[in-house]
Amino acid sequence: MSASEPPLDTLLEVETPEGIELRADVAGPVPRALAYTLDLLLRSLILGALALLMIPVGGVGIGFYLVLSFLLEWFYPVAFEVFRNGETPGKRRFGLAVVNQDLSPVRIDASLVRNLLRAVDFLPFAYLGGLASMSASRRFQRLGDLAAGTLVVHRVRRPASVALPDARPAAPDAPLRVEDQLAIIDFTQRHKHLSDARQEELANILLPLTGAQGAAAVSRLRGIGNWLLGSR
Repeated sequence: MSASEPPLDTLLEVETPEGIELRADVAGPVPRALAYTLDLLLRSLILGALALLMIPVGGVGIGFYLVLSFLLEWFYPVAFEVFRNGETPGKRRFGLAVVNQDLSPVRIDASLVRNLLRAVDFLPFAYLGGLASMSASRRFQRLGDLAAGTLVVHRVRRPASVALPDARPAAPDAPLRVEDQLAIIDFTQRHKHLSDARQEELANILLPLTGAQGAAAVSRLRGIGNWLLGSR
């Protein structure tokens, strides 16, 4: 790597139209390979069970087996990615998920493209084409990901739910830096652990943001915090 080339960074930051910055860690080849191996094992077990049930039936059973094998091979990942938050069982086991490049949930058209192009990624054998593409991409995208505009990221599991304050969610009047967003979220989630006086003291620091002081500032910050946490 040359001195002028920036170091590889797996952290992806995307700003939404509302001015909120989303962050995700892009998954590299190793966890993706482990997830794929587990999914391959699950598909193989299902195909084995189908073979035991259908092949002894004869021609009709073999026909059904071939059709189901095709559907399982090509649409197993699509169904899970679209209807299970981008997570096949293998990806879920290793904390991964497929998302669009803007970190929004993957769409069915994108999932179809990325999975149909697995045949190209497999070339010349053992997914060497996909591995080469991932190695050359700063976001570890195989050819199917590049064509579909998708990424595989590490899924951050939400902690146990925290009781939020009773405040009407309200969007901030101006875009917030990530540091400000995190501070407001922390303030909102800790509302039961801070005295009223301490909350007002902290809220008064953000007078330029809230345009208020005292209890009114606390209420405004709680509303912004609830909004940032997804309450609508």
